[in-house]
Amino acid sequence: MSDVIQIPAGERGVIRVFDLDMPAEQAKFLREPGALAQVLGIPEIDLEHVEIFPISDLEELGLAGYLIQGCGIAEAEITPDRAKLEAIKGHVLLLRSRAFDGAEMRLTPAAPISLVASYGERAINWSAPPMPETASSKPYSAAPTSPRAARSQARRIGASLFAVVMALILLLLYVLVF
Repeated sequence: MSDVIQIPAGERGVIRVFDLDMPAEQAKFLREPGALAQVLGIPEIDLEHVEIFPISDLEELGLAGYLIQGCGIAEAEITPDRAKLEAIKGHVLLLRSRAFDGAEMRLTPAAPISLVASYGERAINWSAPPMPETASSKPYSAAPTSPRAARSQARRIGASLFAVVMALILLLLYVLVF
């Protein structure tokens, strides 16, 4: 049994990379419900936030490239562990904090599963600069118009459009007849 890995309650934005030193069939079996939780020594895990795949699927990108480009981890955070990440040859397990649904966990991975590194996902800055104050954004800033004036203007626009359409129809009839 490996070291105990403590997951604090409410943890967010952490990806743990595990090396799966096991045959491909056994690594594929970990995708079955309950299998991964059992080998990690926990009651349950959300498999929606778990990735198990062979390193060979990443081709030229490599695991470091996948973590940077696919998972949003800063390159500066990956650089110190690049040699360890490139040394992984078989299957890899990426375990996100969301897999624990915010609960505190104590992982006790079985012998063929070893933690390589833990990385924090880049936090998204959701703040925006303050919007400029404009006259049109203030309430009741539009020119006051009475409902009667608005109806009158709508009638004028409608009558103009009607006249233009009728003139075009008459012109078309004139061209077709003569």
